[in-house]
Amino acid sequence: MSKEKQTQVLPDFDWEKAEDKGFGTGYSAADRTRFEEMYETTISPVQEKEVVKGVVVGITDREVILNIGFKSDGIVSSNEFRDLPALKIGDEVEVYVENQEDAQGQLVLSRKKAKVITAWDNIQKSFDEDVVIDANVKRRTKGGLIVDIFGIEAFLPGSQIDVKPIRDFDIFVGKRMEVKVVKINYANDNVVVSHKILIEKDLEAQRQQILNNLEKGQVLEGVIKNMTNFGVFIDLGGVDGLLHITDISWGRINHPSDLLALDQKLNVVVLDFDEEKKRISLGLKQLQSHPWDSLSEDIQVGSKVTGRIVNVADYGAFLEIKPGVEGLIHVSEMSWSQHLRNPQEFMNVNDEINAVVLTLDRQERKMSLGIKQLTEDPWTQGSLKDKYAIGTRHKGVVRNLTNFGLFIELEEGIDGLVHVSDLSWTKKIKHPSDFVKVNDELEVVVLELDADNRRLALGHKQLEENPWDTFETIFAVGSVHRSTIVAKGDKFATLELPYGIEGIAAVKNLTKEDGTFAEVGESLDFTVLEFLKDEKKIVLTHSKVKPSAAPAVEEKKEEKAPKPASNQSKNTASNTDGATKEGEKSTFGDLSVLSALKEQFEETERKGKKVAKKDDETEE
Repeated sequence: MSKEKQTQVLPDFDWEKAEDKGFGTGYSAADRTRFEEMYETTISPVQEKEVVKGVVVGITDREVILNIGFKSDGIVSSNEFRDLPALKIGDEVEVYVENQEDAQGQLVLSRKKAKVITAWDNIQKSFDEDVVIDANVKRRTKGGLIVDIFGIEAFLPGSQIDVKPIRDFDIFVGKRMEVKVVKINYANDNVVVSHKILIEKDLEAQRQQILNNLEKGQVLEGVIKNMTNFGVFIDLGGVDGLLHITDISWGRINHPSDLLALDQKLNVVVLDFDEEKKRISLGLKQLQSHPWDSLSEDIQVGSKVTGRIVNVADYGAFLEIKPGVEGLIHVSEMSWSQHLRNPQEFMNVNDEINAVVLTLDRQERKMSLGIKQLTEDPWTQGSLKDKYAIGTRHKGVVRNLTNFGLFIELEEGIDGLVHVSDLSWTKKIKHPSDFVKVNDELEVVVLELDADNRRLALGHKQLEENPWDTFETIFAVGSVHRSTIVAKGDKFATLELPYGIEGIAAVKNLTKEDGTFAEVGESLDFTVLEFLKDEKKIVLTHSKVKPSAAPAVEEKKEEKAPKPASNQSKNTASNTDGATKEGEKSTFGDLSVLSALKEQFEETERKGKKVAKKDDETEE
């Protein structure tokens, strides 16, 4: 009975009728149109290689299913959503359509590429519209920072971080910072941003206000932002000013870091302002009273002071008595010597020395000092006249050469002049450099002393007897001597006589027996026409020499001067001539030879007179 209740009779199905109409048939045209419109509204037009918005419709451990309004859903790896840990079904995200249908008929989407494309679009939009972007500082790099904007890494140069130099970039890592895009390079995928530009805009109004109210003498507060060898740059609140090193302290400093430090706050005074170039000159020492105003009244001309050498120049050195109060020690006031030397021979920077005040002008704030005044003036010594009495001999160092002579330093501060005419008895020295050199040691004789005028006349040739006293006897007028022509001019010729003495002869008196004129290098007999002792001049002639007189003169010469003595004298004169040319101190040689020669000459004359007298008596 129960089996009968469970059995149901199904109506007969008309299969022929179903096959005739087919699937989807049986709708009116109006229904079909309505259904097609409804279907088309559920499908969005999707193009490949573009960014679209999709809705999360499913989330698994490995994938996220997205509906972008296409005929099928797309699947994206969950790794591309790691930056969205709170992602849930129904959230809307942007994705990139890589392919509408792959080999499996699947829609291929990418959120990573969508982020990159969207980020570049946002960057370009921010650059075009000058929009401020909130960036995250990821790490530091050489010369700046790497920041994240819209998922793209951008470069923030160190010079664009702040208006003042940044010395530690690490303090910004991990922090957020507002920036603006200043440069885009698509070829290298490079973006440059700036934070400084935002600060400058904020400071522009403040800067303009400072410049409008800026006046000379105004005191402002600033921060040291940069330091150089010549000064420091101070930030006055958007406007930079230069504090030169000379305006930091009244005293001398080698570098601004001696007194100042970076990021130090300090008050400065405006010294000058250039509105066109917007340059501001600042001063720090001007806020303090000048040290000259507090200089002790005990310091007067003649006072002894102690200080430190702060600078050494070619012309002298500066002695700092107290910071800001300096005096000049001229090189001429460092030594009694009249020959100026390099100041570094006397002192160096940072030396502590004593000095005497020579001049003092408190109004002009100038002071001249001297250190030689700490010792006695050698020209005022009581023993000066005895020490350098006329005729005394001394040795000194040649300090200077001039056309008319040379200066010798006998001791510190005592100099004397040796005239060029007092260097040699026998040679005509045109310039002292032909005889001696600077720094050579030379022996001299005092010829004249004038202590009041600080003058000392010296001589070198006076160390020996005047050989012209002897030459007056040897080269008597009418005597004949063998001489060599060494030079020849238009009117006169120069001759080399025995003993290295020079003489002159008129060119017309060089006529030889055959009527020709003697030339340079020829040795002939010459007769003395004039002997001028005071002028040290001997005038001779060859034309008037008598052939018969020459032998007699030679015999007399042999009688006057035996051959050994004569040769010795000639050699001595020749050596003297060579020594003079080499700048040696001897001017003539051993004059004892000439003295002996003179004595022999006089003895011969006496004997000759006696013989002549006897002959006369015999004839009578």
